[in-house]
Amino acid sequence: MLSGIKIVSFCHFLQGPAGAQYLADMGADVIKVEPVDGAHERRWSGADVYVEGISGFYLCANRNKRSIGIDLKSEAGKEVARRLIAGADVVMENFRPGVFAKLGFDEAALAALNPNLIFASASGFGSTGPMAQKPGQDLLAQARSGLMSVTGTPDGGPTPVGAAIVDQHGGALLAMGILGALVRRLRDGKGTRVEASLINSAIDLQGEPLVNYFAGGMTRDVLKRQKNLATWFHSAPYGVYPASDGHVVVSLCDAGTLAEALESPELDEVAGVDRYVERDDYARRLAGATARYRVADLAERFDRHGIWWAPISYYDDLLADPQLVHAQVFRKITLRGRTIHLVNHPNRYDGEVPELRVLALEIGEHTRAILGELGYAESEAQALLSSGAVVASRDDQALEKKAS
Repeated sequence: MLSGIKIVSFCHFLQGPAGAQYLADMGADVIKVEPVDGAHERRWSGADVYVEGISGFYLCANRNKRSIGIDLKSEAGKEVARRLIAGADVVMENFRPGVFAKLGFDEAALAALNPNLIFASASGFGSTGPMAQKPGQDLLAQARSGLMSVTGTPDGGPTPVGAAIVDQHGGALLAMGILGALVRRLRDGKGTRVEASLINSAIDLQGEPLVNYFAGGMTRDVLKRQKNLATWFHSAPYGVYPASDGHVVVSLCDAGTLAEALESPELDEVAGVDRYVERDDYARRLAGATARYRVADLAERFDRHGIWWAPISYYDDLLADPQLVHAQVFRKITLRGRTIHLVNHPNRYDGEVPELRVLALEIGEHTRAILGELGYAESEAQALLSSGAVVASRDDQALEKKAS
């Protein structure tokens, strides 16, 4: 769908790379500009996971991108970047505010290079304001946005979500903004300045509870809830409940039907109460009722009575989940002799999952090809490589040494 759109990404960590990956999956030619020693996500990985030397962190957000390694502090490297920008539809960056400008790429310089450019930035707390220069990271945004305060239980205190959801959602919002800007340019011929931030992403994730909280004139006392309940603003039973061999979640449902499904006199007694006002007591009663059954027994009872419920799956359950298999949520690939699973692009287009066209395993894997596309002669490309203004993959370096 985005074939013919060229995007130059000066992004690292997760928010920016995730946003660029969404667009690359949809067919855009995304060129990932890396430092000569590689992007940060190549050099760090959660749980110290590396697949034949390739970081799991890198693998999660950098498919379908070509890689060029550039020293942006060298004048020759800056010139390569300028040529890339001049021919791009979109430039993306997620340095701390002001850093890209200090490298010589402020908005005026970008406009001079490419008047109709879409320039998209992702940051922690926005490009201006009292916190603009503060370090931005998923955990920090979860804390400052209030998200952690409504996650977990009153006994356990504020609890972070078990994944970098703010980064990932921020990447999706960044991609959405870029797509809107591309439509505007097709319609009006104008470029757009697109800005996304982790703090806004974290707030956006909480639209429903925040609107209810402020519109309802609530105070933080309302956030105290029985440990089974998932949120402060839903009526019981909306939450997590024990089985004798695991856990399930039960969503909104008719109280009488739920009592019947579990054959529970305790629940039948409170079927007529206001389940928001009495949510803690109701949740305690339901927990006692579900704990008597195995997950398989609850499944049969809940399905027969039309209860909205789900078992709590663990990661090692997911690859065999029939719905996830059907939906092709995971992609199996062989990477340097090892078979691993990647998470696929989340959408389907005309019923198909976007293909995996390229996976740049090496820093600067496509440097020579990209320099050729920019009009550099082979001798000029070789001079740039020799000077260190750009770097190529180890395979290219090996060829270079062999040639010399």
